[in-house]
Amino acid sequence: MKRKKKSNPKQRQLWSELFQKTTFRQWLIGAVIAVCLLAVLLINALPQGVQVEVGQVAKKDLAAPITAVNTLETERLREEAARQAVLEANEDPSFYLINPAIALRVEENITGILNLLRLGIAPEPVEDPGFESVPEALSVSEIDRRLIRDWKVEIPKDTLESIVALTYAEFDQFAQTTTDLVLAAMEERISEDGLRDARDAFEASVDRSSLRGELAHAAVIIGRQLIQPNLVLDTEKVNAARQQAMESVEPVHIMQGEIIVRKGDVVRPEHIELLTDVGLIKTGRDYGVLAGMGLAVIAVSALMGVFLYQERRELLKNCVQLALIGSVLVAVLAIGKLFSMISWPGSAYLNPSALLGLLLTLLLDARAASIAAIVLAVLLGLVFEMNWAVTVLALVGGLVAVLSVSKVSQRGDVMRAGFIVGGANVFLMIALGLVSQDTQLILHSYLGLLSGVLASIVTMGALPYLESLFKITSPIRLLELSNPNHPLLRRLMVEAPGTYHHSILVGNLAEAAAEAIGADGLLARVGSHYHDIGKLRRPYFFVENQVGMDNPHDKMAPSLSTLIITSHVKDGLELANEFKLPPVVTQFIAQHHGTDLVRYFYHRACEASDDDSVEERDFRYLGPKPQGKEVAIVSLADATEAAVRSISKPNPGKIEGLVRKIIKDRLNSGELDESKLTFQDMDRIANAFTKVILGMFHSRVEYPEQITKEELEGKKAKNGSSDKQ
Repeated sequence: MKRKKKSNPKQRQLWSELFQKTTFRQWLIGAVIAVCLLAVLLINALPQGVQVEVGQVAKKDLAAPITAVNTLETERLREEAARQAVLEANEDPSFYLINPAIALRVEENITGILNLLRLGIAPEPVEDPGFESVPEALSVSEIDRRLIRDWKVEIPKDTLESIVALTYAEFDQFAQTTTDLVLAAMEERISEDGLRDARDAFEASVDRSSLRGELAHAAVIIGRQLIQPNLVLDTEKVNAARQQAMESVEPVHIMQGEIIVRKGDVVRPEHIELLTDVGLIKTGRDYGVLAGMGLAVIAVSALMGVFLYQERRELLKNCVQLALIGSVLVAVLAIGKLFSMISWPGSAYLNPSALLGLLLTLLLDARAASIAAIVLAVLLGLVFEMNWAVTVLALVGGLVAVLSVSKVSQRGDVMRAGFIVGGANVFLMIALGLVSQDTQLILHSYLGLLSGVLASIVTMGALPYLESLFKITSPIRLLELSNPNHPLLRRLMVEAPGTYHHSILVGNLAEAAAEAIGADGLLARVGSHYHDIGKLRRPYFFVENQVGMDNPHDKMAPSLSTLIITSHVKDGLELANEFKLPPVVTQFIAQHHGTDLVRYFYHRACEASDDDSVEERDFRYLGPKPQGKEVAIVSLADATEAAVRSISKPNPGKIEGLVRKIIKDRLNSGELDESKLTFQDMDRIANAFTKVILGMFHSRVEYPEQITKEELEGKKAKNGSSDKQ
């Protein structure tokens, strides 16, 4: 007699924990998601409308039971109006605006040209015998060679000789005048057609200036070659005009009682569109599928729930994120359902699975998106009447979308992902068509590319709304926050430039370290940029902003100085709330100092006090300690960047020793206890910090050799030119 096989105790424990450690709210959300999925699937169970197909002969007159919008004709007229609006905008100068990036590029070029010309001026002799020799001036031929090589600018030799004959003061006046005139010209609107007029106007401005002779000639040559068109199309204005043109088109209506198809006529695709608009065509399944659909939904919902419990338990506990998964899943399945109701055979291959993969990967993570893509593929197979090709396409398309946006560093990555998914769809459809000898799959393979591109476009449009609705910060939102034109970063750059520079360097360190340990490098960089925004309230109380001024803390009590220093955390949180920064960024402001001790003022207070009345807790930040890896990395990068600036004669050994000492001190003080960093992570962080800092100090360390090399090159150039003469 065979012994009865016992059930796996691990499986029993898993299901027991799943039922015991989930709340009623989570079960309710899961039930709502399952009901919504089932409702989308069971739209097919509605009573059928008229039974007509393309190519059939109508057996009776089909008239519109209601007045409805003729979607096909209305869309055609709107697209035509939109196309006409775009064409008109391209010809209208008012739709163009000045691109400041072009002016900045011109400014960089003219600065480089003038700096090169300045190198040709012979340095004034120094009578002090102890003074080091000054590098010799570049020869005219060398300057001419570099101008042509680097900037494609040709200045006559006589003009160059006149320039290098100037004194430094005279050259600076020439350079300033030329720069001002060129930049003033670039501030005007310059189109492709108006380029010649702009250059002529610049030449006239040179004639009116104080420049004369060869200097004026040089300024004209430089300006005419640097001045360029600076207008770009204002896309927002064009889109507004396009939208306005589309909205101005009145909908075309199918009137109630109007005959759409007459008895004996052959049904054409446009007839099907009209019949659909008035609600006469309703495809669907029998009610007998209700039980099967219900079981299928329960099965895939349970699969997703168990997977999330095992792999992403914290997501399963978060009701908002759980609702996001359900909402996107239901919405994308509904889109697939709409495609299934279109009688055109190619509609089955416009599967929207890539949209789900892109959205959930960007908003949550790849694991949650992967299981949702698998569930969606199964459900889309049911929607398209157990079409195995659609199921495979949906599964592969969704998973490829997940993989293609797992790491996003710019908006273009989302569009690139759309083309990757589209390419995978095309390849797979051709392969499946050859295997199954289905020519329709091969003929409609272009729809795979279209579905991938459309998914990326819809993702870009829907992402901001989902972020706002579910309070989630995606990588795209982080990229927007990293833009230097963000109001807070612009204020930081102008009002506290030292802090801004410090934040950028901290961001470089943090991003490199985060990527080294597999954390979110983009989040670490953005958090670094904003971690010290509280210093905007009192920028000059922080040493990095005290250029050319006395330190106000020298005249203050240590306790008051500590209060001011530590208050930048509270001030930063207030600014973050004012500018509506997401919580994932504000955590860097609140936690980057943890509960660390303000040691300098604490020791000053101890030295000034005769008794033991100085309490250490009065000189500590309020915390909390860093709660995640990215915040802990920024905390370490903040301390490291500030410390390395004080190193005299930095070398790799000193830098690495300081970096590891800072990490060790933070570890011993307990500041990293809640950060989830491992010892291996800390070692990788130290290596990443050291590598980045060595790169920062590289030019300073190699500077004397660089001067020697430049001297040798200058001498060689001079000797070479003299030999030729």
